[in-house]
Amino acid sequence: MENSNINKIIKDIVETYHGDAGINFIDTKNLPLRDKIIDILELLREVVFPGYTGAKDITSSNVGYVVGDIVSQIQSGLTEQIERALRHQCRLENCNCDSCSVMAKEVTGYMLSRLPKIRKLLKTDIQAAFDGDPAASSLEEIVLSYPGLRAITTHRIAHELYLKNVPLIPRIMSEWAHHETGIDINPGAKIGERFFIDHGTGIVVGETAVIGNNVKMYQGVTLGALAPAKGQSLRGVKRHPTIEDDVTIYAAATILGDIVIGKGAIIGGNVWIKESVPAGVIVNMANPQLIYKERKTK
Repeated sequence: MENSNINKIIKDIVETYHGDAGINFIDTKNLPLRDKIIDILELLREVVFPGYTGAKDITSSNVGYVVGDIVSQIQSGLTEQIERALRHQCRLENCNCDSCSVMAKEVTGYMLSRLPKIRKLLKTDIQAAFDGDPAASSLEEIVLSYPGLRAITTHRIAHELYLKNVPLIPRIMSEWAHHETGIDINPGAKIGERFFIDHGTGIVVGETAVIGNNVKMYQGVTLGALAPAKGQSLRGVKRHPTIEDDVTIYAAATILGDIVIGKGAIIGGNVWIKESVPAGVIVNMANPQLIYKERKTK
């Protein structure tokens, strides 16, 4: 291809950038960096499950030193990325405050202080997975290999940042877990103890969903909203289901809107629910009519 053609192509491409705020990152130095955030997420997972990656040789005698080193890396890296996210938000809102740096340090300190609580919650999730899955041979197997636990771990981290109104970063974390596992949990969702995702692929949990304690959920479940066409007008409005304690939701169930699935209910596979379900009720599809035909052979 001749240089004149290349130059014209470049010119045509650059012309498409004009006025496209939001999909261009030109002259914008304060956006958080996706790869850095994923690295930080991996460090946070290493603190939550020390030694599970094998990247650090952790023993009972050096654990304090190793964890201290990781926490130090998280502290500096996360503070920088949160500050970038806050400065970007200020730019969008034409805010001239000079407190982004201070706020970033405060939020990072908060995040680190929540790690013991996150570990406590994850212990209940791991035990729920072991108790609920006869195929699980050990707790270690769940930590090392279960995509459901990986998604839940990321969510419990991202949710803490969401609660502190950190822009961009919680969603980057949750979408990375979505990419890894096929499980899409918005960082805004509130999830109680002993949450077990079995298999998991295709699960969607919306931003305002609330999930109680001891809930089990299988692959393909959707906790969604009823009116996505209304878009931004629904921002901040409760629009996803509340799942009370001790509920089991089987594969491919779709539960939509600001409704309540009562304590101890069992939701069967493939159902479509748009109204609240009382406590202790079992919801199933009618048995399908199966048709058997004799296979023709030559």
